[in-house]
Amino acid sequence: MSLIDLMYKRRSTRRFNDEEISKEDLDLILQSALLAPSAMNRKPCNFMVVERKETLKELSVCKEEGAGLVAGAKKAIVVIADTMIAPDTWIEDSAIALTHMHLMATELDIGSCWIQIRLRSKDGRDSEEIIRDILKIDSHYRIAGILALGHSDKIPKPHDADDLDKSKIHFLV
Repeated sequence: MSLIDLMYKRRSTRRFNDEEISKEDLDLILQSALLAPSAMNRKPCNFMVVERKETLKELSVCKEEGAGLVAGAKKAIVVIADTMIAPDTWIEDSAIALTHMHLMATELDIGSCWIQIRLRSKDGRDSEEIIRDILKIDSHYRIAGILALGHSDKIPKPHDADDLDKSKIHFLV
């Protein structure tokens, strides 16, 4: 499959079945994150793989809405970035790593959904703080997002060229 075909195929999946994710597939998803470029190659991101159902359930209520699907995932990868290494580019570096994992999951026919954490809250409490408490993460780590993973019978159909809004492209000549 070409990269553009993979990009058309990539869709967010919010319902997962009971099929396990193999160690080999998880390793490839994590390798893709480690291959992600980062500013000045500082590599500030760490990847916390969550497999315990109880912890997945705790993470699923870390923000007002949009995280509930984590409870039904087989695994979740929390992307944390060390701001002592990259105080000014951790957001971009995290986003690239999350995108790499999202695409690799698609390549492996594993459903995935990116849950934004930064700038979100629950009952007036910062979602990053909630996750830091659940996972016992030091305060100099920032949390951009969580990638929920699992096999699914409900992966949306791929995009096609007609879905593209080409009015967003501007040529300056």
